[in-house]
Amino acid sequence: MDPTTPPPDLYGRPRADRFMRAVTAFGDHYMPALGRPGLRRSPRRPQPPGTPQLRLAVTAHRTVADGVVTLHLADPAGAPLPAWQPGARLLLTLPSGRQRHYSLCGDPADRQTYRIAVRRIADGGGGSTEIHDELRPGHVLTTRRPRNGFAFCAEPAVLLLAGGIGITPLLPMARQAHALGLDWHLVHTGRTAASLPFTDELRALDPARVEIRTDDRDGPPDAAALLARAPRGAAVYCCGPAPMIDAVRQALDASPARALHVERFAPAPVADGRPFTLRLGADGPEVAVPGDRTALDAARDHRPDLPYSCRQGFCGTCRVRVLSGTPEHRDRRLTGTERAEGALLPCVSRAAEGETLVLDL
Repeated sequence: MDPTTPPPDLYGRPRADRFMRAVTAFGDHYMPALGRPGLRRSPRRPQPPGTPQLRLAVTAHRTVADGVVTLHLADPAGAPLPAWQPGARLLLTLPSGRQRHYSLCGDPADRQTYRIAVRRIADGGGGSTEIHDELRPGHVLTTRRPRNGFAFCAEPAVLLLAGGIGITPLLPMARQAHALGLDWHLVHTGRTAASLPFTDELRALDPARVEIRTDDRDGPPDAAALLARAPRGAAVYCCGPAPMIDAVRQALDASPARALHVERFAPAPVADGRPFTLRLGADGPEVAVPGDRTALDAARDHRPDLPYSCRQGFCGTCRVRVLSGTPEHRDRRLTGTERAEGALLPCVSRAAEGETLVLDL
């Protein structure tokens, strides 16, 4: 074709198409205009402020199992709360300033109340103890809006496996699976029946689809036996202790299930770690980080006030700035720009063997 001769229009007529000619003319004027100083977004201009946090009042504090309490949270003025989906979490800021993630375990259809459940961990970081011993109705907390890193995809057939307090994200999934008429089955495991929350709620959904297994009565759970309950081709959702999740992962290929979704409520062990060194401030002390410990844990031995929450590299609470050294980023939150500017999440990120990271602390 002669490049100087216009192609036929949309209807095959031997002349330039009027519509395309108009689109081309519009683009020729509109696109350059976007670069004008008054219209373009400057890369130096700060981003718009984030969504404001919620202020929620504690409306109920109830013991629901041995060592487990629930908090009911509502807007102090009675306004409806942001919507959420099964698997969502809240990042609560407690009166002490501690920040902790908790899965929403109420009914997503209830826009007036959020519910979380918290197991007391005596040797933890103090968040669960504060909630158990100090929070009462009337306290007002701040929290980010619900976020979901463990979304329920509502596959036609699902097996829900919960270990202990890991039932919290799975209870709303069971409720939704039941409402949608899916082929679902849930197994809740724990040490004793008294230690397991929400048993009556689960059985009220469908007692034929809910199984409660306790170590004192049934023995420790076997991952292969649990997965054998899955319908062929089912998706498995698992939340519980790290050993349970690891065992389910290893047994998945030999099971009838075809997909696995997991959420840990404790950090995974350090994988492929190498020893390196932290310096806490330009003139601060040096801290050795062994290959099997996180930088956050090692730093907190000297600076117990350092904040943290998820310890899995997605919330950003423990964020620090690197003054010198080359980090090995392992988080799931920071952008390339943030990393280039020195941001680091020490709960998961590390450095090469022998490297020294100087932190702005």
